[in-house]
Amino acid sequence: MTDPDRGQPQYGEYATPEEQRAAIREPAPGGAPVVAGAPAAPTRRDAPADPHRPAHAHGGSAGHPLPRPTTTAARPPRRADRIITLLLLVYGLITVASAIPQLWHFAEFADAWMTLAGIDGTFTNIAQGELWGRIGVAVFVIGWLVTAGLSGLALSRGRLGWWIPMVGAIVSFIVVSVCLTVPLLGDPAIMAHFGA
Repeated sequence: MTDPDRGQPQYGEYATPEEQRAAIREPAPGGAPVVAGAPAAPTRRDAPADPHRPAHAHGGSAGHPLPRPTTTAARPPRRADRIITLLLLVYGLITVASAIPQLWHFAEFADAWMTLAGIDGTFTNIAQGELWGRIGVAVFVIGWLVTAGLSGLALSRGRLGWWIPMVGAIVSFIVVSVCLTVPLLGDPAIMAHFGA
């Protein structure tokens, strides 16, 4: 018996709760049958395969459900990402280790830089150079440690990690470049060269 003013029902909107449970094969509260004479809801053992549900939800062998995968196990291993991330971290560590002696003795580094840049004279802003060179060392070391920690965390959670060493290297390099520019621009010979 339908009411012509109500229109065509859609999506079971006029169905009773019992009819809705029967349509979705959900047992009624208390385990009572939904409708007299209606087929019982299928168990996990004989549930039909649903293409919209993952395979593990249909149950394992002999009717026993498979355990639900954890977040880490659910993600496929990414060996290439892991290898690239580790190689980038190793390369970054070698770069930081080789930069530490140069920045620690900033006057020698500045003299070599001035020779390469074609600047006549000797670096004389030594006190400021040593201070900013050691700040640059600290930035490189802390930057690498933070990058390695974040990369390890991403890899342990099954996430892509190759981009973390790249971003860490770029950020560290920019900050260290600023640290090196301060004492270089404070040297009279360098300022005279660029001011000429």
